[in-house]
Amino acid sequence: MAKAKAWILFLPLIIIPTLAWAWSGMVMGISDGDTIKVMRSHKRVKVRLYGIDCPERGQAFGKKAMLFTSSLAYGKIVEVETVTTDSYRSVVGIVYDGGRPLNEDLVKAGFAWVYTGYCERYICNDWKEIEAQARKDKRGLWADCKPVPPWEFRRKKRKP
Repeated sequence: MAKAKAWILFLPLIIIPTLAWAWSGMVMGISDGDTIKVMRSHKRVKVRLYGIDCPERGQAFGKKAMLFTSSLAYGKIVEVETVTTDSYRSVVGIVYDGGRPLNEDLVKAGFAWVYTGYCERYICNDWKEIEAQARKDKRGLWADCKPVPPWEFRRKKRKP
């Protein structure tokens, strides 16, 4: 009987392992579609959304992606599963609002590409299928006849 009770206590950790390792905080700022600022221990932490890339500011759909992110996350308490840190020492993570990944919501709405070069977790395969459906339905940036991926936009911007 004691073993059965122990399994019941650990069952949520087995079913939802990602949230067991997450930290929570309130979203205090939106830098762009895929970057937010979350309060953690009285400090603002820059969080880059793992595995996706939204259009940049000044790029078609960049402002819409930022507004979409803001509408979903600003002022809310979110869970952040840290995947890594980037070269600027920002947290790169999956951000959950009520158990749903914000990263995925952006892809589903057509405001983000799955960043295949950096998206290596199991969930990335699901996101690729979701992106394909958004493309097919011409949602968000996929309504554009020739959307430019943000990594190409940034590369062109750097060249003189």
